[in-house]
Amino acid sequence: MNEVLWVVQVVLALAFLGAGYDQAVLYDDAGRRMAWVAALPHKLAVTLGTLEMLGAIGLIVPAWTRVQPWLTPTSALALAVLMAAAVAFHATRREIPQIAFSGTFCLVAAFVAFGRFVVAPF
Repeated sequence: MNEVLWVVQVVLALAFLGAGYDQAVLYDDAGRRMAWVAALPHKLAVTLGTLEMLGAIGLIVPAWTRVQPWLTPTSALALAVLMAAAVAFHATRREIPQIAFSGTFCLVAAFVAFGRFVVAPF
């Protein structure tokens, strides 16, 4: 189970790192490609992108270095909450593909949080 969690953590971290970078650093480009990014105030989009990147780092670094490893499941839980909020946001806009996408990432992040808190803690 530990190996499965590591694979999922790395894939999830890469996805959040890319998405967060897109929102925080490439806001204008992301706003042209995704209408929901343009609907957010610039500072909010940058904040959310930064939180996603920090969460991605939190999924890997504490567990890998064994320095404060409890931060890994905490980061996963925080990302799950962030994605649950994204589901609610997209539901108000009736964006079905984004609801499914955010919901999937919410469940995967919750799986990592549960796995690291309960099943295979460090």
